[in-house]
Amino acid sequence: MVALLLWKDPQKGQKRIQIEERPLLRTRFLWVEIARSPHPAVRRRRLLAAARRLRKLGVAQVVPPADFSHGAVLEKCGLRITGTLALRRSLAADWVRAGLEAERLPVAGARVAVTASVLTGEVVRTVTELCLRHRYVLLDLPYGGEDLCRQLRREYGVSLLLGPSREQLEGAEALVLFDLRRDLSMANPVVLRLYDETQPLPALSLPPEAEAALPEEADRGRLLAALREAGCLRREDVTAGVGPAKSPEPLQPVSAPVWARPLWKKTGL
Repeated sequence: MVALLLWKDPQKGQKRIQIEERPLLRTRFLWVEIARSPHPAVRRRRLLAAARRLRKLGVAQVVPPADFSHGAVLEKCGLRITGTLALRRSLAADWVRAGLEAERLPVAGARVAVTASVLTGEVVRTVTELCLRHRYVLLDLPYGGEDLCRQLRREYGVSLLLGPSREQLEGAEALVLFDLRRDLSMANPVVLRLYDETQPLPALSLPPEAEAALPEEADRGRLLAALREAGCLRREDVTAGVGPAKSPEPLQPVSAPVWARPLWKKTGL
């Protein structure tokens, strides 16, 4: 079970730490409410006591409050804070669109570059969605790109530019990185470091009925990640951008095929 940790204003006659099981979007959470204190030592002592109680209850994962800075206290008790990597990667295509719109750049005609060290399902899904939304997609991948290019050409009539140069990667309007790259300047207008949980997430929208159920005090990104992991939210329920999420229309290629230069022509394969 996942614990949802929240600070609360102290009330006369109430316990400083309250733990109870409550439903949230059809999933059971342990809601942990800790009375705020202006004294850092008191806050830390209450948090430590709550963490120890959670471990005795068998909890291993915690969704913290927004702007939480006491992760070391939870780790000391064997608790981990919910990660957001899977959520970030599932949102990559929407996140690119939101970033381009924020920079007032054209979306369909933008050049979007993707770099990854391994071809995973997340990379395939992201590249496929990007190819259907943007006219120019560049993919820097050591292995497996040729098969993906053939598949996209066969199924959707689109193609990729495989094996782009460093100058081409840095010239793209949007750069999506699944892994750390030290050789790039990261000066693109939009840069998504999908491996880095410290990069702020974009505004995330949900359907109105789901939005109304969320506690405002919780770390929004980590709470949505926990709900997705529990199966409460579908991938299409979470949208990067402003306004309520809705079921997306089927994607179509943005234009007639624009054939890119495949890698096997460069290598003579």
